[in-house]
Amino acid sequence: MTIEELKAHYETATQRIKELERFLKIAERREERSAIELKMSAADFWDSKDAAQQTVAALSSCKNIIDPFEKLATTVEDFGVMLELGEDDQDMLDDADAEWKQLSKDLDKIELLSFLSGKFDHNNGYFSIHAGAGGTESCDWAAMLMRMYQRWFERRGYGYEVIEIQQGDEAGIKSVTMHVTGDFAYGHMNAENGVHRLVRISPFDSNSRRHTSFASVDVFPELDDNTDIDIEDKDLRVDTYRASGAGGQHVNKTDSAIRLTHIPTGLVVACQNQRSQHKNRATAMKMLQAKLYELQERERRKEADEIRGEKTEMGWGNQIRSYVLHPYQMVKDLRTEVETGNTAAVLDGDLDRFVEGWLRFRK
Repeated sequence: MTIEELKAHYETATQRIKELERFLKIAERREERSAIELKMSAADFWDSKDAAQQTVAALSSCKNIIDPFEKLATTVEDFGVMLELGEDDQDMLDDADAEWKQLSKDLDKIELLSFLSGKFDHNNGYFSIHAGAGGTESCDWAAMLMRMYQRWFERRGYGYEVIEIQQGDEAGIKSVTMHVTGDFAYGHMNAENGVHRLVRISPFDSNSRRHTSFASVDVFPELDDNTDIDIEDKDLRVDTYRASGAGGQHVNKTDSAIRLTHIPTGLVVACQNQRSQHKNRATAMKMLQAKLYELQERERRKEADEIRGEKTEMGWGNQIRSYVLHPYQMVKDLRTEVETGNTAAVLDGDLDRFVEGWLRFRK
């Protein structure tokens, strides 16, 4: 690559850094970081453990955005210096050429955050998996998806907690809901909304026949405290039941689990992870409010699509991805055409290529 081409890339990279600094609100985050660090230096900081942990989490959230940005900005500056030295040094110019290839990839990666500009994209979220029709086969597939997504959360540094789980009759799970925390968690998880299809030789079929299984993923954001979604008592049906699955003795032996049904819409949420029925109800209400908000947003988008003449398909026909393990190995996203033959890696949580492909496709 010529020095002129590399200089043009440097100018473009500098402009992209400026745009990212504005979108990511780096100046504001630096001020917030300084304020938090000052607060943490107080002698009585750890007197309230819960408040201290929230503050530490807020600092981590700031650093998770600031640190990668500052590292990349420094790399762009260093690249400019290499170009200056490369004017009269071919070896340095060759190094700059190699540096640009990696720098370009790093810019693309962090620039994906600029695609996450939705109202709640930066929020935590709730992630639900539901087995489709097909009994044990689909329940097992839902459990495979649960493991896959937990590995993906760990890869991204997200925290997760199982809020509610229903075990399958023979194997796997019928459903699970997890609370997922981390920067832009909802924005990234939203890429996985839809139906996931598995084709494989069934381990539950004595004749070793090929089976197709389905499971759906439903993602909705954790709402900010100032988001106003009113739910009247008359519109709620409240059921209590005994929690299932792994848990402490108290969790499994008392009717502390809560199921809320919103009668007008038929939306159902459940929470069973706390010993306190009151805490489970509070969490379930937050989930129901989030689901109602998401339902309203989907209806608005659907109306807008109809006005524009676009066809929107919802429900089980809306398959977003196929995972084929037999007669060949392939995972393919049906929206973006992104695919890979490394099915083992995908099922172990290597999902970023599909999520990034969806973010670019949506943009």
